[in-house]
Amino acid sequence: MPKNIDILEERRSSISQGGRNLDCEKGSVAGAVSQRACVYSGARVVLNPITDAFHLVHGPIGCASYTWDIRGSLTAGSELYRQSFSTDLLERDVVFGGVDKLKAGIKEIVKVYNPPVIFIYATCVVGVIGDDVEAVARAAEKEYGIRVIVLKAPGFAGNKSLGYRLAGEALMELIAPKFNGQKVKGLNILGDYNLAGEMWIVKNYFQEIGLDVIASFTGDSTCADLMKAPTASLNVVQCAGSMTYLAMKMESEFGIPWIKASFFGLEDTAKALRDTTDLIGTEEERKRAEALIKRESQKTLAAIKPYLPGLKGKKAAIYVGGGFKAISLIRQFNALGLDTVMVGAQNGRKEEYEVMASLVSSDTVILDDANPSELEAFMREKGADILVGGVKERPLAFKLGVAFCDHNHERQAPLAGFLGVTNFTKEINLTINSPVWAHVRNAVGALN
Repeated sequence: MPKNIDILEERRSSISQGGRNLDCEKGSVAGAVSQRACVYSGARVVLNPITDAFHLVHGPIGCASYTWDIRGSLTAGSELYRQSFSTDLLERDVVFGGVDKLKAGIKEIVKVYNPPVIFIYATCVVGVIGDDVEAVARAAEKEYGIRVIVLKAPGFAGNKSLGYRLAGEALMELIAPKFNGQKVKGLNILGDYNLAGEMWIVKNYFQEIGLDVIASFTGDSTCADLMKAPTASLNVVQCAGSMTYLAMKMESEFGIPWIKASFFGLEDTAKALRDTTDLIGTEEERKRAEALIKRESQKTLAAIKPYLPGLKGKKAAIYVGGGFKAISLIRQFNALGLDTVMVGAQNGRKEEYEVMASLVSSDTVILDDANPSELEAFMREKGADILVGGVKERPLAFKLGVAFCDHNHERQAPLAGFLGVTNFTKEINLTINSPVWAHVRNAVGALN
């Protein structure tokens, strides 16, 4: 434990050096200022990239503005999903109910946009006042002849993980009625949101191998694409946190087996391609996969070689949403010669923390559901040179004079696949070796 900060007693079991027997998968400690997002946020970030769906937030305007253009998901089609729409509940609606606003909103949506499906997100205020959102949705489906799917997602009901589950249930509600029992050779990719075009990179790999991607959940997807998903012979789960529940439901309902796979880093990308072709590919397709891996790996290693001397021995801290991504990041840092001195996740699982512990040194701090004070204390204590995290961690790194790499929704350059390894290495090198951080640390020291 750091010497200059008090850790809440209830939090001690969720912080460990070595990561063994870490307490996780439970609610946040009251008053700990968790970095976790709310239930509504979890549901919205999963469904938001469906390009032709309409996302209506039934709640105060703040909920909609919080998730406006929340993902850096790219599309080859409609950009309607980049907007954020709200019924804008006010104090008057809290007293008298917001059902009339919701009905009027659906009527306007059908008239102006006529989408194939409307997702309605009922947020905290609606959970308190008790609007019968489902009754409104069923009446709207009957009147207008379109799908209207409700997600009861008040933030106080749990955390982001519950939102993921609600999104999975909504997706099953969307696709299950269209399943006719037919199967084709092909795969679905679950948990890739086409951030900076990453889904297109992965799809190109499978296209070169000769395997069809039936549907992507949910990067650059349409409702029609998703409804074909039950015909696939394999689900490849990229983001385990957001999509494991859906993968399990699709296995039980449609008989589709699933595997976890990561397309971050040379090692994990190669493994993902091999695992997929081993399960559903022919011998010829497995040969194509090996040729692709060999060619792209050689190209990538040549591209990153000049940056390795400037990275060797640097100290990295990681704090991301899911444990599976953290594992891939540790492997990437190991390959680049950086030491991971702190690693954590907002919603990691016990088995994921066990894997993390096996990949780092025995004195690496591993923590679940951390807060800013803990992150600051451990980065200072361990002398971290860079923090890899998301939008909420960026200001903390900057204030400490620590280099930062955004591995969250807003990134502009793809970090997946072989190209992503090159981009990631260049970005890490550019930020970690910038002279600005020494100036920031000097300025902070002078103020203290």
